[in-house]
Amino acid sequence: MPSLDPKLVLASASPRRAELLERAGYVFDIIPAAVDESRRQMESVCDYVRRLALEKSEAVASNHRDRVVIGADTVVSVDRVMLGKPQDIADAIRMLKLLAGRTHEVTTGLALRLGETYLAATEVTSVSFTGISDDLIGWYASTGEPIDKAGAYGVQGIASRFVTRIEGSYTNVVGLPIELVERLLRKLVTSPIQNF
Repeated sequence: MPSLDPKLVLASASPRRAELLERAGYVFDIIPAAVDESRRQMESVCDYVRRLALEKSEAVASNHRDRVVIGADTVVSVDRVMLGKPQDIADAIRMLKLLAGRTHEVTTGLALRLGETYLAATEVTSVSFTGISDDLIGWYASTGEPIDKAGAYGVQGIASRFVTRIEGSYTNVVGLPIELVERLLRKLVTSPIQNF
């Protein structure tokens, strides 16, 4: 199958998403999208991340109609409480205390768009954390790793020591479900439809 990679655009400034795509062998340009990430009233986690992924892909695709644009948004949720990126170390500590010793969900909305045609889907992965002492939480928060990550942790980094179980896509927990990217990409270029 001929490579479609030179036509790809990642509508995200996330270094983790870029690294995942690069490691999977994709060739792409990075053009971050600026969209309002406010959550709408009564909007579910899945609806929220899917909408943002669509808005990000649309924002970039408006100036790149001949390219396949990848938009994505990832959040962590526990007991229906959505955890985005922490505002500071204290906020990171608060989030990590919510996750310690419990199972939470990592949900990514993904949208691939080529001109007016798009495909969108969500990926949900369950992640279980071991119990974590307050001292260890404080130390981890002070490393700086949690600050720019949804749920205040990076599963591919220091926080890997807290993870007891992952059910679903590992790359989704990092920030981009690569298998879903591939599946939507092949579907988009072979049989375009408006939704998946």
